[in-house]
Amino acid sequence: MHSTASTRPLAGIAFIIAGMVAISINDMLIKAMSDGYPLHQIVFIRSAIGILFSLALMQFEGGFHLLKTRRPGLHALRGLLVVMSNMCYFVALAVMPLADATALFFVAPLFITLLSVPLLGEKIGALRLGAVLVGFLGVVIMQRPWDSSGELGFSRLVLLLPVFAALTYALMQLLTRKLGATSSASAMSIYIQSAFVAVSLGFWLVAGDGRFAEGSDNPSLLFLFRAWIWPEDGDWWPLIGLGLNSAVVAYCLAQAYRLSDAATVAPFEYVGLPMAVLWGWLFWAELPALPIWIGIALIAGSGLFVFLREKQNARRVARVAEVKGRY
Repeated sequence: MHSTASTRPLAGIAFIIAGMVAISINDMLIKAMSDGYPLHQIVFIRSAIGILFSLALMQFEGGFHLLKTRRPGLHALRGLLVVMSNMCYFVALAVMPLADATALFFVAPLFITLLSVPLLGEKIGALRLGAVLVGFLGVVIMQRPWDSSGELGFSRLVLLLPVFAALTYALMQLLTRKLGATSSASAMSIYIQSAFVAVSLGFWLVAGDGRFAEGSDNPSLLFLFRAWIWPEDGDWWPLIGLGLNSAVVAYCLAQAYRLSDAATVAPFEYVGLPMAVLWGWLFWAELPALPIWIGIALIAGSGLFVFLREKQNARRVARVAEVKGRY
């Protein structure tokens, strides 16, 4: 794997852990509000508030001139990818248990490892490739293709939404690594928040009156197309909290992938798995079924193996370089 002089693995790991804790809180709050507000109203309020916090963070990084970029197209693509990822994931979250949706989404680090080969020029050996395939086997088990009894309580297609969300998220994070050499974390956070605001306003203009939700009893469609309403007094604090949290998430993830190689920080995203199980148990009395536990074990285990193998290879390369430097 390539590395740069600016690589700081410990800092990257610290930022990814902080970001994943913030994401788990974000998911819990959005699921809790999914039966009363439309997704894109929540996203609009969250992102509009998040931009303000991100602008404040930018002042500590050097000022508003950091928003200037020579790659507006790539930043727009990055924003589109994260919007697609969020949309697919939260639409699924409206009907799926929190731990189930989160576990399926956590195939993202495996996507990152796999896609880092063609997109970043990184290398993975046969053992790591095998581990990635084991992780995807976990995804298949969690899809429960043998179960035709209809006990899921929702369409089987919903199970694919977190996986597609993971794919677009992985592409976004690899693009973050490419852009991080020339863009600050706060600037990339603001670009993403701006993409969320723009898409949310587009949904408000097209579907904000709720006409596309009329006559539907599908919780996912209702969450996507429900009419926008003025928030109740007691809901403003969670919405403000979501805004602050979104700024923390965007900043921490951008910093993590700027400061360290993708395969180094990606496995630490699994911190979100026990957090999701905890929130689901505390607030909805949800505990994963056996196939979900098996899938979690396969995905998390393969991700950790990839990480350990990567660190082993990095140490071997360092020793070879040290020996060569002596002669």
